[in-house]
Amino acid sequence: MSELEKQYARTFATIDGQCVLKHLRSLTIERTVGQHITDNELRWLAAQSALVHYIENLINKGNKPK
Repeated sequence: MSELEKQYARTFATIDGQCVLKHLRSLTIERTVGQHITDNELRWLAAQSALVHYIENLINKGNKPK
């Protein structure tokens, strides 16, 4: 486990951090879009979602016991 993973875990363990992560998820991963979305918008949303997943993976790794 890297120091960066531990830092992410500590940062998002706070109430504020949990609220921020919930907000990021609602804007990206949990967002529903209609048929009107363009290819570029869909790609942008996928990239944003990937970043939120990356953050969550760092948090999970940082929370694992040694």
